[in-house]
Amino acid sequence: MLSNIDTLLASYPRARPPLPPAYQQIYKQEYLLNRTGGTRATRLATRAEEWMHRMIASRGVPGSVLEIGAGTLNHVPFETRAVCYDAVEPFDAFYEDSPSLHNIRTLFREIEQIPLDARYDRIISIAVLEHLENLPFAIARSSLLLAENAVAQHAIPSEGGAMWGLGWRMTTGLAYRLRNGLSYGVAMRHEHINDALEIVELIHWFFEKVTVRRFPLPFHHGSLYTYVEARSPRRDRCHGYLASRERAATRVADAYGAA
Repeated sequence: MLSNIDTLLASYPRARPPLPPAYQQIYKQEYLLNRTGGTRATRLATRAEEWMHRMIASRGVPGSVLEIGAGTLNHVPFETRAVCYDAVEPFDAFYEDSPSLHNIRTLFREIEQIPLDARYDRIISIAVLEHLENLPFAIARSSLLLAENAVAQHAIPSEGGAMWGLGWRMTTGLAYRLRNGLSYGVAMRHEHINDALEIVELIHWFFEKVTVRRFPLPFHHGSLYTYVEARSPRRDRCHGYLASRERAATRVADAYGAA
């Protein structure tokens, strides 16, 4: 019989619900509106999201930083103590006009491009893990890039919680419908394919020491955002999971070849 963590791991990689054409046409402009605070609703959301940025920056120490899913590079200005700053972001249209681009040492399109012998004092992400189709892979692969005594810091919306659901429906969701005549729920189901409790459970499985904080109230359904700080990666589990995914990919390739 599978345990809860086995069932959760087996649910990846996940398939993202496709976006209807009307949503695809406005995808980039809506993403940039959300990241730059281009409307009253998104400015309100951006101010609330600052809690995530400030939590990660305030609990960081000087050293090398890798940001996963850097987007428009809007977190970079918060990191005043970073010695060097690398980032993973597959969509160059998001950051190509960013004034923070000159602060980035190396930009990777995928986490697989980072050499496994690279080491970082901090690996961070802000509002990213809820989007990842192969979340356990990203956690395992990035964990192996942590230096000794380093820390992984991830801030996420409290997806699946009552306050989070009410919050986006009353702010960005309402503004999205007024602006586009479309349901924001369709876009959210496409984007947020991992909920906060799943993310926390996976991080607990891959790390020995995990601290969780929430805002504004310290429980899941009373929070908008969740901060997870993880230390001491279980490297045997990370290597084992990555090896299992490689074996699975090989079996699929062999099956296609045989056909």
